[in-house]
Amino acid sequence: MTTAPERVQQSSRLSAPVLVAIVVTVLAWASAFVVIRGVAPHFGGGALALLRLTVGSILLGAVTVRRGWVKPTVREWVLVIVFGVAWFGAYNVALNIAEHSLDAGTTAMIVNIGPILIALGAGIFLGEGIPKWLAIGAGVAFFGVVLIAIGTGISGFGDGIGVLWCLLAAVTYATGVLCQKPLLRRIPARQSTFMGCVIGMVACSPFVGELAQDLGRAPAASVLGAVYLGAVPTALAFSTWAFALSRMPAGQLGVTTYVVPAIAVLLGLAFFGEIPAPLAIVGGVVCLAGVALSRKRSRPILSNTGS
Repeated sequence: MTTAPERVQQSSRLSAPVLVAIVVTVLAWASAFVVIRGVAPHFGGGALALLRLTVGSILLGAVTVRRGWVKPTVREWVLVIVFGVAWFGAYNVALNIAEHSLDAGTTAMIVNIGPILIALGAGIFLGEGIPKWLAIGAGVAFFGVVLIAIGTGISGFGDGIGVLWCLLAAVTYATGVLCQKPLLRRIPARQSTFMGCVIGMVACSPFVGELAQDLGRAPAASVLGAVYLGAVPTALAFSTWAFALSRMPAGQLGVTTYVVPAIAVLLGLAFFGEIPAPLAIVGGVVCLAGVALSRKRSRPILSNTGS
C-alpha cells in the first residue's frame, strides 16, 4: 500500500521531457494572453473561443487518429465532458470577454489564482495532500501576483465586469484540471486533450453565427492570430500540459503557471508598449521564487491516504 504523501514525493522527481513540457506550456499560454488582447477588437468572446477550439480540434484530431484509442468508461466520459465544457469551453469564453476590458498582464494575474484552487482541490479531492513547501510556495507566489497588480496600477482591480469574468475563468480552469487528472490514469494525454477540445468546441457551437460575422470583417492579421491560438496555446500547449500532468501532481504543476503573468507583462511591453512598474517587476521575481519554493520536498500538512 502506498500513501498519497509517498506518491507525491515520488512524483516530484521531474524528467527532462516533463520540464520541457512545462516550459512549452507556460510560454505558449503566456503568449495567448497577449494574442487574445490583440485580436479582441475584432472577435466576440464566444466567436474567438469557437474558432480557436475548431483549429485546435482539427490539429489534435490529425495526431490522435494515428494512435490507438482507449475506450472511456461511463465515469471517464462524465469527467471528460466536465473537463471539456469547463476548461476548453467556459474558460476560453470567459477569458476572451475579460480581455475586452482588461489588459493582457492584468488578466493573467487575476486568472492565476487558479493554481491555488488546483493545489487545494488536488490535496483534498485527488489525495495528493498539501505539502508544507507547496503551501508556502503558493502563498509566496500569490503575494507576487498581488505586487504585480498593485505595481501596474490596478489595486482597485480595474473594470469590475472584466474581473468577474477573470474569476470565472480561474474557477473553470481549476475545475478542468481537477477533472482531467483522474482521466490521465488510463486515458492517454493526447486523447484526453483531443476529447476535451472537441467537447469545448461543441459547447461553443451556439456562437457560430457570431463567428461568421466576425470573420467577414476581421483583418487577416487577427484571423491568423486566432489560428495561432488554436495551434499553439491550444493544440500544442494543452498536449504538453496533459503530458506533464500525467507525470506529476496537479497541485505542483498548477503552481508553475504562476510565471505566466510575469511573461505576459514582458510580452505586453514588447508588443503593446506597456511599461511595467518597478513593483510589478519585483512581483514577477517573487512569483518565480514561489514556484521554486513549491518544488521543495516535505511531508504534507494536510493529506488523504490512498491505496
